[in-house]
Order: sequence, then structure tokens, then C-alpha cells
Amino acid sequence: MGSNSSSQKHMKVFKIRTLKGESKYGIGCRNLKELLEKGCKKFQLPLRSTRVCLYEDGTELSDEYLKNLPDNTELVLVTAGESWEGFITDIDRLLNAFYTRQTDVTEAAKKLLIDEQAPQRRKILVDFIQNLNENILAENREDDQPWFEGVEPRYKNKSSYMRNSCESRIRSYMKEVQSLAATVDPAARDDYKNLLDTLCAELRAVKYNGCYFDRTEEKSVRLCTAEGWFSCQGPFDMDECSSKHSINPYSNRESRILFSTWNLDHRIEKKRTILPRLTEALMEGNQRQINWKYFFNLLFTMENLKLVHIACHKKTSHHLTCDDSKIYIKRKPARKSKS
Repeated sequence: MGSNSSSQKHMKVFKIRTLKGESKYGIGCRNLKELLEKGCKKFQLPLRSTRVCLYEDGTELSDEYLKNLPDNTELVLVTAGESWEGFITDIDRLLNAFYTRQTDVTEAAKKLLIDEQAPQRRKILVDFIQNLNENILAENREDDQPWFEGVEPRYKNKSSYMRNSCESRIRSYMKEVQSLAATVDPAARDDYKNLLDTLCAELRAVKYNGCYFDRTEEKSVRLCTAEGWFSCQGPFDMDECSSKHSINPYSNRESRILFSTWNLDHRIEKKRTILPRLTEALMEGNQRQINWKYFFNLLFTMENLKLVHIACHKKTSHHLTCDDSKIYIKRKPARKSKS
């Protein structure tokens, strides 16, 4: 009696659907394995290639995540060859399929909003309508004065402000590198200062990589679309953002301010890994030349940086190391003198 009561206590019920139909079924389960088995049996799907995602935002579920979800959460079964980015996919598909002009899109979204009850889905629609109505494409101060509220007068257009915003982040990384000079062993301090000069000169040459946030730059060097949309690149240990975070800081003042909470995160960590390894390399150099370009790329470029939403910025140790084979520049062996 007690055992049966305990097992029922841990049973949860979820609403399950697939991408190919609108029907939803309630399925009770105690864990992800049981949910998958029952769901695949119900919808006649292959168990091995099927996974469970939140219908809301497309997050793929783990067993631990499932335990924290409330009863009646809506889930979707996704099998091989299928992908799901959340219910915004439905909205986007509908709007793009039937409307081409911005005014028509706005009206369509407003009609969807009238009948929508789910709070998070309503929020997406409200944000979508707001962004459509914002003066996103306006670039100059006189064309979108509300965007520039609180911004110094020296910035005449949005792109110059966004470029400087990126430059400031990169400069702050350089200041951290410079601040270590006093802690470097005196025997290697001159070499470290010479390295700093080289890094500073290279940063000036590439204009502190401000191009990353500048939507007027070439597509190959900017991180946003031509309209200014940025997408989260996901945590350091993932290839993409499972929540599909995106933002357009060019759209309005609120988005501009909110974008400042997004991180340019070092995959191989700056403080825990890169800088300690750099100072070690200077001490153990044995007349070998430091490969400054390798460290430059790790510290200041998208070779090692990822643009991430604050929710995707993991502050735990990354446990990634520098590539020892790239730390020094290989020198050719000295030629033997002819006798």
C-alpha cells in the first residue's frame, strides 16, 4: 500500500504532441525514459531517434529538467530530421506565409494577440509588434531621438555608438592583461612589457574589433544582421543557443540598454587559463619566442569569444586549456657552419 502510494506520488502528467499534428495527449510518467517510451508508442515514432522538447521554447529535456516541470506542461516529440525552436516558430511561419508588407504583419500579429491566453506567448507577440513599430532602420540621431536618450552628444549615429560599445569591452580585456605586469617575475617583466606593446599595436590596427557590433560593417566581420539583430551563440560548451535568444539593440533604447547585459564570453577562460599560461610561458621560454598572435586571438577575437545572453553565460570553470603546441613560434634549427 505504501509502495504504491509512493510511486503514484512521483507520477507526473504532461501534454504530448508531435510536429505533424495538432492533437495532444496526456501521458503520465515518472522519468524521461518512461515518457519517451509511452509517447513513441502512442504516436508510432522510433524510440532511438526521438527526443522530447518544451513546446514553449524548444529546449531539449533532460531527466533532471523534466522533474522540475509542473504537471500539464506542453511537450513536443521531435524525431530524426525535425527541429523545433518553440511556439514562436508557429507565429513566424504564419506571418511570413500570408503577409509581405510590414503594416499587414503588424495587423496579423495583433489579431493573434487578441485570442492568445498563454502569458509567454503573449509576451513574444507584444515584443514582436513593438519591434515592428520601432524605427529600427533609422541610423542618425535626428531620425530616432528616443534611442539616443542618455547617450553622449558625440555619437551622431547608432552604429558609431554600438562600435564604441564593443571597443570598450575589448579595451577592458586589454586593461586586465596590462594590470598583470606588476605581478610578473622581474626576470620576465621586460619581455612581458614588450609583449604588451605588440598586443596594443595590433589592437589599434584592428580598431579594437569594434566591427563586431557595427551593423554597417561587412557581413564577414559583424555579429549581427544588416538590420542589427544579434543571436546568442550559446554557452561555451554548446554549439548553439537552445533557447534561441535574440535581440536588436538598434531598435529602441530599452533593447540598447538590455544588450549591455549580454556577454562576450571567453571559451578558454581569460583569468583562470589564458593569462596564467601566458605568464608561465614567459618564464619557461628558454629563448623561444612567444606566439603573441595566438594569445591575441584567444583574448580579443571571435576565435575564442562567444556572444551570449546572460542566461547562457555559465560562470563555472570551463575546464578548457591552451594549446601548448601554439604557445611558441617554432624556430628553424641553426645551420651548421661549413668546415
